[in-house]
Amino acid sequence: MFENKEINLHLLRERAFNLRWASVEKDVIPLTAADPDFPCAPQIIESINKYIRDRYFSYAPAEGYSFFREAMVDSLLNQKGIPANSEFIYPVDSAAFGIFNVCKAFLNKDDEAIIFNPVDFLFKYSIEKVGGRAIDLPVSLNPEVSIDLEKLSSLITPKTKLLCLCNPLNPTGKVFTKQELTAIGKIAVKHNIIILSDEIWSDIVFSPSSYVSVASLDEEIRNQTVIVTGFSKSYGLAGLRIGAVVSFNDKNHQTLFEASDHKSTIHGSNVLAQVAATTALNECDQWLNQFVTHLHKMREIVVSGLNNLKGVSCYYPQGCYVAFANISATGYTSEYLHALLLKEAKVAIVPGLPKWFGSNAEGNIRISFATSEELLTEAMNRIKKTINNL
Repeated sequence: MFENKEINLHLLRERAFNLRWASVEKDVIPLTAADPDFPCAPQIIESINKYIRDRYFSYAPAEGYSFFREAMVDSLLNQKGIPANSEFIYPVDSAAFGIFNVCKAFLNKDDEAIIFNPVDFLFKYSIEKVGGRAIDLPVSLNPEVSIDLEKLSSLITPKTKLLCLCNPLNPTGKVFTKQELTAIGKIAVKHNIIILSDEIWSDIVFSPSSYVSVASLDEEIRNQTVIVTGFSKSYGLAGLRIGAVVSFNDKNHQTLFEASDHKSTIHGSNVLAQVAATTALNECDQWLNQFVTHLHKMREIVVSGLNNLKGVSCYYPQGCYVAFANISATGYTSEYLHALLLKEAKVAIVPGLPKWFGSNAEGNIRISFATSEELLTEAMNRIKKTINNL
């Protein structure tokens, strides 16, 4: 299922936007946005086809279909050890909107939210979009280094309302340990701060690391937590625009759902997306496990390849299918190398610019390796030739 012959480059060049195949020249290999080159699991298409044969696309309930919410409950408990209530879960039209929804629900003008630096830009964007202030917590680029808990505590003020946890952490690939999460959870409880736990990458974890959700620790921490997740990274459903928001008490749920605008029909998740996501949760464990096995091998190819380049070093990500490589010893900026690799190597990567990941990302480039061995090897050979000739 994850061989090069399964990738349809013709369709990708027509349909895969957001810095990917349809956004670059035909001879460029894009290792950019974290989106698989492979088609989704066949069970997902079968379920969509079965649904559409009846030719009814009626309004869905504002809170989402019960079959989707029950599938989420089963998955959270069986895969993550999280006891959830289907009444406190609702689908959203992407994890990105889920993050925005949480910020809108819990932040007023000039309220503060703590975010990692580096981290995906959507946290800062969402916080500032609702009038809040994003407060940076610098984190190591080495996934094995724990966050500075004293620094975290020092950033908390009476205006701190959110602590944004991205686990696994995009772009560094850090997977937080149970001990780290317990400490973070206790800080949030002590100061009555909501934990926004972005868990969209939680299925993409590499041995020997294992995933622990902050919501699985205990009831007190769980009641301070809101999980946002999605189905684009694990199941290749980015274009279906489907995610979920999970809270653990009625007060938080009502606050979130009111802020979602679902009851007004301004926002909401479409029917086919919920059908697809339900099938992914209920029927696609084997597909996902094989995907992660494939990614293990791709991780080795990309990280070992990067570490053999002049002036480049890269830690092994514990999770996420992205490698975050330090290129500062080349003497060039990430923006310059991005332009050079695009022009000379015909490979597109993501430069570590503040607009993408925060100020601590400079001197790094991000490479997605959710592709075939053949395409990744070709891309790495092109990168090697260009960088080693600098």
